[in-house]
Amino acid sequence: MKTFKYKILLITAVVAVVAGCKKYEQYPAEQRTIDYVFDKNDSLGTNAYSFLNSTYALLKSGHNRVNGEYLDAASDDAVSASNNTTSVPYILSTGSYNSTNLPVDENVWQNAYVAIRKANVFISNIDVVPVKDELRPGVSMKFAWKSEARFIRAMFYFDLLKRYGGVPIVGDKVFTLDDDLNMPRNSFAECVDYIVSECDAIKGTLLTVPLASPTANSQRVTNAAALTLKAKVLLYAASPLFNGGNIDGANPLTGYTSFDANRWVLAAQAAKDVMDLNAFTLVPDFRNAFITQVPANTEVIFQRPNGLTNTVESNNGPIGFTTNPIGQGKTSPTQDLVNAFPMKNGLAIDAPGSNYNENDPYANRDPRLGYTIFYNGSPWLNSLVLTYEGGRSKPNIGNQQTVTGYYMRKFMGLYESQSNYGTAPEDWMFFRYADVLLAYAEAQNEALATPDNSVYTAVEKIRQRAGLSPYQLAPGLSQDAMRTIIRNERRIEMAFEEDRYWDIRRWKIAEDVMNKPRVGVTIANAIAGYTYTYAPVLATKFKAPAMYLYPIPYNETVKNTKLKQNPGW
Repeated sequence: MKTFKYKILLITAVVAVVAGCKKYEQYPAEQRTIDYVFDKNDSLGTNAYSFLNSTYALLKSGHNRVNGEYLDAASDDAVSASNNTTSVPYILSTGSYNSTNLPVDENVWQNAYVAIRKANVFISNIDVVPVKDELRPGVSMKFAWKSEARFIRAMFYFDLLKRYGGVPIVGDKVFTLDDDLNMPRNSFAECVDYIVSECDAIKGTLLTVPLASPTANSQRVTNAAALTLKAKVLLYAASPLFNGGNIDGANPLTGYTSFDANRWVLAAQAAKDVMDLNAFTLVPDFRNAFITQVPANTEVIFQRPNGLTNTVESNNGPIGFTTNPIGQGKTSPTQDLVNAFPMKNGLAIDAPGSNYNENDPYANRDPRLGYTIFYNGSPWLNSLVLTYEGGRSKPNIGNQQTVTGYYMRKFMGLYESQSNYGTAPEDWMFFRYADVLLAYAEAQNEALATPDNSVYTAVEKIRQRAGLSPYQLAPGLSQDAMRTIIRNERRIEMAFEEDRYWDIRRWKIAEDVMNKPRVGVTIANAIAGYTYTYAPVLATKFKAPAMYLYPIPYNETVKNTKLKQNPGW
């Protein structure tokens, strides 16, 4: 009886596959025993592969992920259009949380360990399945599956690491009810080393890019995904918050206890390893990077497929259009983000010679502005988005509408000249090549006293694809000047991709940018033309140093008395 109990315990209640996920198979809702899932007579590995796919499905799409909204609406890039004190972005951006009430969509501790446990079940049991398919001659495909599970596990550890610092590492163990679950947190360094070592261990036992059958395997983990995860983890580890700026200097749980410049070198080399695969290029049209499927999309490194849909348009499209579905305008980009986009000539709007016109503020701007944000006069649905006071998209009556004068445009289909929304791929890219180029540029710039040609080349590839003319940077930039450019390029290139929220933390600038009010625009439509007035729309708040890391959930510290709480909580 006891043995049977353990068999049942080894399979957790299956987590439902996220709605709209087309390529991941759904594991049967009823619980199964280990012997059923990992069948010694199943040469196809059908049940085991289904279990692996249901583990993949625990990786969440970032589209409207936090209670129906984007995480970036809790950064300086956007605010929630609901302007509701109970919305997750409002709670996060105003610091209205503690160890007992961190919003569930960002309180990932429990869900991450559920996913880690599920991956461990697969890792611990797949070896008995006699899978006939081969990764390559003489090597069973099940070894690639096992490595995929290890990658998913490492992804969830990274989710934990960037939120909490060091966390308990459980290894391959699948715990039962009789096990002692009181485990201390591993140090930040140990967690970094563990994730990196996992990526190194599996990179040679995964599908290799370029894929022989890219369409069929576009959602699966590859060697490039493992290398990219390693690069991202090392970039975070080298960043000021953890490397020299530990919020509790002598505390190994919250970061390194001393600065080491070589961490930037390691991060740069890890990103270079991805670049040296020569398997990825930037998609010529920035917009198509998000609505084109592989193999045509040469920028995708690892994604979560969501299928053909228009849910991004439904949730975030501008109001005032009689479409099906109706746009709900949930995300309001800030004036802060709009100002970050340079002119088309590559100069910042406040730089001498930029030719910025305050009476026509959206003219001759970086094309990414119009590809990322709807502003007053943006073409859409055979008409225009009008966000002046009383305009179709800011009527100031009835439906939820923008609170900043802007709507989010990114990720949506090319509906400028269409009369209604159709469907387009809205897959969520965890890793894309532009991120790798910017990670390399950042790390290499920090590793050197003066930026070298490779830094220039990486940044200029991003600017060239954006359509800047000239896209080249001024020669002879200092490290500080290049750092400013790289950080701004990250901000505008990666907007709404769950990067800015974490970047301002790892750079340790959140206490500066988030303790200033978020600003929007009010546009008056007069006979003489539009007039623009800029004013605060939300007072955000960041309590330093505590809020650079999340609190360990209170209920977890009660259950596990060996867990040490993060400083300030």
